[in-house]
Amino acid sequence: MNDFIAANKEALGIHQYAFLTTDQVSFSPDVRKLCEVNACGLYGTTWACPPGVGPLEDCIARIRSYKNIFVFTTLHPLEDSFDFEGMMAGKDKHNALCPTIAKPFAEKYNDILVLAGEGCSKCPTCTYPDAPCRFPESLHPSIESYGVQVNKLAAAGGINYINGANTVTFFGCIIY
Repeated sequence: MNDFIAANKEALGIHQYAFLTTDQVSFSPDVRKLCEVNACGLYGTTWACPPGVGPLEDCIARIRSYKNIFVFTTLHPLEDSFDFEGMMAGKDKHNALCPTIAKPFAEKYNDILVLAGEGCSKCPTCTYPDAPCRFPESLHPSIESYGVQVNKLAAAGGINYINGANTVTFFGCIIY
């Protein structure tokens, strides 16, 4: 898989990446608490975020049930550090790339878990909590909703957590 990623990094839109094991993933209830205080505004509005993803303990157990994790970033330029529209456009572009990046993993492994950046924006209005997700096969929960300490994950993989002024970096994971 490493050869495929290395050969297709630019075509896939990947900025940086690392192959790790799931025992290198650090979790914190404090990350999930950021979700609960609705820091991003998506808490309780989508199946990709808490409480729709389930209890933190279940999320951690789900990640730990796998052996390996592929961590990748995409980098998006901003007009300035207050360019919220640019940040959201970067998030949408990042999340749209996740299925493409996940495809070779899905073809090789029977079961994968894809975690993306900050919720889901596939549908104009999410069915949460009144009905099941319309597209469960392409639902990619946010990394933070699983309590993952992204800064420590980046450090474990030698990936830059911050890539300079007037940029935003989004993280994704393929867990297999």
